[in-house]
Amino acid sequence: MDVLKTMDVVGSALTAERTRLNAVAANVANANVTRNADGSGPYKRQDVVLQSIPLASEFGEVLDEAQSTHTEVRVVEVRQDPNPPRLTYNPDHPDANAEGYVAMPNVNPVAEMANMISAQRAFDANVNVFQTTKQMALKALEIGK
Repeated sequence: MDVLKTMDVVGSALTAERTRLNAVAANVANANVTRNADGSGPYKRQDVVLQSIPLASEFGEVLDEAQSTHTEVRVVEVRQDPNPPRLTYNPDHPDANAEGYVAMPNVNPVAEMANMISAQRAFDANVNVFQTTKQMALKALEIGK
């Protein structure tokens, strides 16, 4: 077991899950924003795209990747949800169109909470893997005394 590779994998997963949590926080915070700073329309939901890539940091490790199962998680992009905004009838709103409908962000608070719980649990699981790996490395050092 290569402790450092395991720590690298866990570190990349923690970074990816933190990015997911940040995107969920931005989505929930902007769930009622009907006008962007440039006046272009309602806030568009952010979605994080993750990818698994082989872990390789040195030339020799690149050659050994065919036998290695170590992969890390990378954030490929944070993109806007292409779905159209929700239309809500509110003729008194300053951003209402001629028919009285307001374009609201395409953020579903229930789905965002589910995404938040999923990201939080994945983050917690990776913290537990990190702690277990650290304990195993310390025990191995104690055995080697």
